Amino acid sequence: MTTEPTRLADLTATRLTAGYAAGEFSPVEVASAVLARAEAAQARTNAFVRIDSEEALAAAGESARRWRAGRPAGPVDGVPVTVKDLLLTRGTPTLRGSRTVRAEGAAWDEDAPAVARLRAAGAVFLGKTTTPEFGWKGVTDSPRYGVTGNPYDPGRTSGGSSGGGAAAVALGAGPLALGTDGGGSVRIPASFCGIFALKGTYGRVPLYPASPFGTLSHVGPMTRDAADAALMMDVITGPDWRDWTQLAPETGSFRAALTGPVAGLRVAYSPSLGWDVPVAPEVAAAVRTVVDRLAALGAHVEETDPGIEDPVAAFHTLWFSGAARVVQHLGDAERALLDPGLREICEQGARLGALDYLAAVEVRAALGRAMGRFHRTYDLLVTPTEPITAFAAGAEVPAGSGYTRWTGWTPFTYPFNMTQQPAATLPCGVDGAGLPIGAQLIGARHADALVLRVAHALYEAGAAEIPAPPAPATPAGR
Repeated sequence: MTTEPTRLADLTATRLTAGYAAGEFSPVEVASAVLARAEAAQARTNAFVRIDSEEALAAAGESARRWRAGRPAGPVDGVPVTVKDLLLTRGTPTLRGSRTVRAEGAAWDEDAPAVARLRAAGAVFLGKTTTPEFGWKGVTDSPRYGVTGNPYDPGRTSGGSSGGGAAAVALGAGPLALGTDGGGSVRIPASFCGIFALKGTYGRVPLYPASPFGTLSHVGPMTRDAADAALMMDVITGPDWRDWTQLAPETGSFRAALTGPVAGLRVAYSPSLGWDVPVAPEVAAAVRTVVDRLAALGAHVEETDPGIEDPVAAFHTLWFSGAARVVQHLGDAERALLDPGLREICEQGARLGALDYLAAVEVRAALGRAMGRFHRTYDLLVTPTEPITAFAAGAEVPAGSGYTRWTGWTPFTYPFNMTQQPAATLPCGVDGAGLPIGAQLIGARHADALVLRVAHALYEAGAAEIPAPPAPATPAGR
């Protein structure tokens, strides 16, 4: 073996599979190293609701036998992956961060479509990662599992709602994580935790069961770089009959598309979407470096806004209605167990009527048309992912911000769930406290491969390099 065991947990999925093929190390060695990191990450950040050591090592052993025989099951065979505790995983309860969901009484014998595709391709499942209750907000804490901290500073939030997956990837507890994004829920934590994440075009990754938040909710990869996300997308975008909203299969490989040119692309840079968004100066400066790098790579960059209005009121109508639907079956005693913030938005959502909902749908349709028109001129839109860096853990909004809901500080993410466009975040620097900053790349609907190509070019150009978080202490006995 030519790679130190402690370094195995830091390798990308692409590097791991190359190492398996060359016989440098085995999936069992990698799983052991990553499981040690998972335990350490759990102690540092509370990233996991469950770590399945025995199952992971058994799956890694099966993978090792396939690699020795020269017959890997797929492009992620032997690669450790985590799954957010909103997605069904065969043999494991999916409790959604809620004390109202019971582990007993259910068979837990079905995989969500993306999970099933990863399993068929030989991925090694490490466990389930934390989420706020039912994924309702942009930070990760829940009545059932508590607060998930940031890998760079556990006293800060990891973001959400896929905060556990982002923290796990950042700390080496698996190079791949599967999350869901309803209003920025893979991009927010990826930005705060210094990793890459992609929300693909809605329907590109099939989803089952359907989200109560409707077509706002996407499934997407959280990874160490864009190449790993492309690898993962090649696996999880396979068709599944259970999702009637899925798109037709891609005609080509996302990995193959990474090598396309960036020169000549028309890139719009919008520092604030044309709204009165107070972007932290360090965030604005870091995102500007990404834009400058794209120009150096030959893209035609113009600072301009897409000419849209903030759709937050319509988003709240759609989101709060979905939340009300989640808890509609609960009695008073069970509702008392809910996150108080979730209970508040459910009450608001229950007071909304069909006409309110349809009016929000009209706003959404107009927003989608406006962005479609914008992308007739521009191939890509670049914004900050978030206007701030990670704030205190356990709070929905930053202290003293004046915001009442998480959407107040996430103005760059939720609009593009409404429009169903592909959007990625990549790390582009740190602030004075050493906390990561993210830049968001947004493409037209169906331009997922383009977003990944540009992100990959930025990684190749060194524009996404930031310091790693402090290594978590390995628990005794490892």
